[in-house]
Amino acid sequence: MKIVREIIHAKGIDIGIYTKDFENEYISLTDIAKYRNDNDPRFVIQNWMRNRNTVEFLAVWEELHNPDFNRVQFEAVRSEAGLNRFVMTPTKWIEQTNAIGIVSKAGRYGGGTYAHSDIAMAFATWISPEFQLYIMKDYRRLKQDENSRFSLDWNLNRALSKVNYRIHTDAVKENLIPPELTPEQIAYTYASEADLLNVALFGQTAKQWKNNNPGKKGNVRDDANLNQLLVLANMESYNAILIEQGKSQSERLILLRNLAIRQMDTLVSINLSAVSTLPGGDM
Repeated sequence: MKIVREIIHAKGIDIGIYTKDFENEYISLTDIAKYRNDNDPRFVIQNWMRNRNTVEFLAVWEELHNPDFNRVQFEAVRSEAGLNRFVMTPTKWIEQTNAIGIVSKAGRYGGGTYAHSDIAMAFATWISPEFQLYIMKDYRRLKQDENSRFSLDWNLNRALSKVNYRIHTDAVKENLIPPELTPEQIAYTYASEADLLNVALFGQTAKQWKNNNPGKKGNVRDDANLNQLLVLANMESYNAILIEQGKSQSERLILLRNLAIRQMDTLVSINLSAVSTLPGGDM
């Protein structure tokens, strides 16, 4: 499981965020609660969780996102919610209902109570609608920055793919196209090699993709994600080498498919944006 940690800022308070598997973002309730009580934010969270409306809101969120939510235990909790004797903590909520929307993390740095962004924003609104707006403003700024970085990575890898395709087509011209071929035959050979890569990586030719996606603009490669573009760039270079080695098209298809599978499996567990943090990784 890949976890990425980030910070947003609201009215002088640093609020931690961590993302699991690049999808589910959890925001620190402990940091948000410091806006109300900097000395002991735990009590702010507990007071919020004592509220019957809060408990019911959390239950609805769990039912929408958590198939293992313990509804029976929740009913027991709800029957007590709102009473003077009712006490609820994040740990107790998690243990009793098998909740996933709120998590408790140990550690001096980065520890505390975190909640899914949906829940965290509701908590911030309960503390102060004004404070929630400041949080949302910087949260959106963070998302825009991430989208910009992703777009840049995508464009760089698209450009890299085009450079490698030039190398690849040069190899086709020098090794596969006899001088006596007609222009039509030459064009067909190029298309065949391009589709060889398309089939190896995407499982379909460019024409098949177009027929299957009549409403989309561009081509199958324009629709590719970041991982696919990076693998495609490597495949094009590898295919040029295989062509020079005299491998047949059927042999190359198998070798390229195996390469695509290995590299896609590897990239699933890698955060490509982390490349920029490596020595010499800045572009």
